[in-house]
Amino acid sequence: MSDDYQIPIPPSFHALHADARGRLQLPLAAFRARYELCEDMAQMLVERSQALHHDLGLAEDIVLSRTQAGLGSAEAGFSAAEAWWVTTRLAELLGWPPPAVLPPA
Repeated sequence: MSDDYQIPIPPSFHALHADARGRLQLPLAAFRARYELCEDMAQMLVERSQALHHDLGLAEDIVLSRTQAGLGSAEAGFSAAEAWWVTTRLAELLGWPPPAVLPPA
């Protein structure tokens, strides 16, 4: 069977869902779906984050910390590690310093 998946998944995301030996802890299809969800969320949050920063005058670190807190809530559907990854990816897309909070263990 051919694997036609074309989207490169960064090692930083793979690390969120891998055990100590680097093996995925969930099925490949679910892993890919989680990556696409997280990447899409980061992309969708760019404009809103810029607006909060420019229109309301919120500091970049405040915007990122609030974003991570919101994504990490039970209702959001992201694990704490995924919330951290989305926030870090968002900072990268915006050209902002990464969040000061370390990734969850």
